[in-house]
Amino acid sequence: MRLATRIAIWAAVILPLLVLGTGALLLGLVTHDLRNDQDAKLRDRAQLELPYVRAYLNADHQGRTRVEENQHQKVLSAALDVGIRVDDASGHELLAEGRLPALAALPVPAGAALGPLTVHSDRQSWRVLARQVDGANPGTLWVAVPASTTDPQVNAVRGRIILVALLAAPLSGLLAFGLARRATRPLSRLGSRAAALDPTAGAADFGHQHSGITEVDELADALESALARYDDQAARTAQALETARSFSAAASHELRTPLMGLQTNLDVLSAHPHLSATDRAEIMADLRADHRRLLDLLTALRTLARGDLVEEEAFGPLDLAEPVAAAATELLRRRPELDLRVDFQALEGTGGLRVHGWEAGLRIACDNLLLNAAVHGHAPGGPTRIAVTLRREGAQAVLTVDDQGPGIPEAERAAVFDRFHRRPDSPGSGLGLTLVAQQVALHRGTVTVSTPPGGFGCRFEIRLPLLSNDAPTLPLPVRRDWIGETA
Repeated sequence: MRLATRIAIWAAVILPLLVLGTGALLLGLVTHDLRNDQDAKLRDRAQLELPYVRAYLNADHQGRTRVEENQHQKVLSAALDVGIRVDDASGHELLAEGRLPALAALPVPAGAALGPLTVHSDRQSWRVLARQVDGANPGTLWVAVPASTTDPQVNAVRGRIILVALLAAPLSGLLAFGLARRATRPLSRLGSRAAALDPTAGAADFGHQHSGITEVDELADALESALARYDDQAARTAQALETARSFSAAASHELRTPLMGLQTNLDVLSAHPHLSATDRAEIMADLRADHRRLLDLLTALRTLARGDLVEEEAFGPLDLAEPVAAAATELLRRRPELDLRVDFQALEGTGGLRVHGWEAGLRIACDNLLLNAAVHGHAPGGPTRIAVTLRREGAQAVLTVDDQGPGIPEAERAAVFDRFHRRPDSPGSGLGLTLVAQQVALHRGTVTVSTPPGGFGCRFEIRLPLLSNDAPTLPLPVRRDWIGETA
């Protein structure tokens, strides 16, 4: 059922009910007003009759028949459309004219007046008023009128209310249907536009124009938001599939060499079971090296894929000193012979360096940066010395890692972050610095390679924007493909 039809049916049902309810209240008020008017007439008649009744009672008491008849006639003339009854002091009826309830139905008056009140007699209702007649010859004046005298007016009002309710049902339904059709026309256009939407176009093809109707515009905004979320999810799904394909391609390409080396060494061991202990030990060392390289390569590829697929919800306020300190502690635990110095003195009393970051991602960057310095940061025959400094520069957090190794020629510095870039003598997978560059890019920072002030060694410097209440948090990069062929 269409919305306009539902509105029309509800209007056709509810409006007559409202008319009937209002009419019932109106009918009660009309009945009350008519009764008050009837009671006022009874009081006026009683007030008019009192002098004639008093004179009538005196004439009756004195036995003056002529005067009594004259007063009787005056009483009847003043009564007009009401019933009159006159009792003497002992309650005996002296005069009764017009329509009156039965004597047994009348209450016993107490005081100077009684009523008006309703009295039921012979299946009929009466409005009765009693007045005590004072003077030398007291008595009681009863004035009564049938309560049904107001029925014609009440019935007329009731009939009109019912007529209005019967007419309101179809008219309100038609009027509500027309108004509802007009009001829901923008909603129908919105539905038609949504039905004709190209699934491949997404939110960009929706193009809702402001209609001036709050509910329709809110629904259109909700649809656009849903489509935008669908587009984002579809893009993330496509990126995940592309990452999976890139992972498979990179793994198959990079694992070919160590796997062939493993196969060759295993074939040699199988074909020559009587090798000398020296040759066998050399082959076993090669096998262990190839195995370690396989593990390192798979771990690095998995970590790259994790960075490509990280969601924005994983990022939050974080003190950069925490992952740096954790990475330094872990490296010293694994390689206690290193000369590693960490300098956080510039941060004392500043409240730390808070960035909008992914804790696991920053830890990946710190681990790989320190491990790279530990592997390559020493001169031939000399000890490995690493200096880590964390400081604030304006609105940026600056992390520097200095070593005393052979350094990196200026022409090769940009290439060290490329995927699978390795020195000929490097034992790594060629992805460590790529992971650093990936995480720095995800955190909207920069990483550079230079020479420390001493003129020898290598310095890696990472700059990340500090968290600020005034500046908005930047979203993640739209395109992330560090595991693919291009980064």
